[in-house]
Amino acid sequence: MNELDEVWAGMIENALAKAEAEGRRDVVDYLSLKATNDAIRQTSVQWLFGSMLEIAGNDARVAIENENPHRFPFAGATLVGTLLRLRLGIRCLTIEAGWTRTPNDGFMRGGALAAARLTHFGLKKHNAELLLIQLNGAPSWVSAGEDGKRVLFDSKNLNEHFQIFLGAI
Repeated sequence: MNELDEVWAGMIENALAKAEAEGRRDVVDYLSLKATNDAIRQTSVQWLFGSMLEIAGNDARVAIENENPHRFPFAGATLVGTLLRLRLGIRCLTIEAGWTRTPNDGFMRGGALAAARLTHFGLKKHNAELLLIQLNGAPSWVSAGEDGKRVLFDSKNLNEHFQIFLGAI
């Protein structure tokens, strides 16, 4: 968690305590839901990056860069999150993940809690956009399949993207 996230979490805790003291159940419910969703988002983004780092960590040739906080456009909104960049010679795989934080950032479309983008430099057809949604009661990363239907995105898919990055596929 970066410093901005820590400050934000503290502000939410203070607002929650104030709303409880004032008997504002509606505000308490909203802030509790927001805190729960933020925890799900944070954990899911950490899984995405941690899994890719675990896969990439086995190859000493790969240079790894990380940016946090990172702002990027996604589906008409501005997301705030993290960027991970893997480099090998001229090859580059960039992973961005985050969510809207303020009303000025816009809103998350498609019922998403967070979103991510995997970008292969020079290999546009292999790029992927992901949404973090509730699927069967659990948060899950999904991508749009060729038919437009949502397809579960897991560590196997991350490994496939890494193999594309290496030039093995």
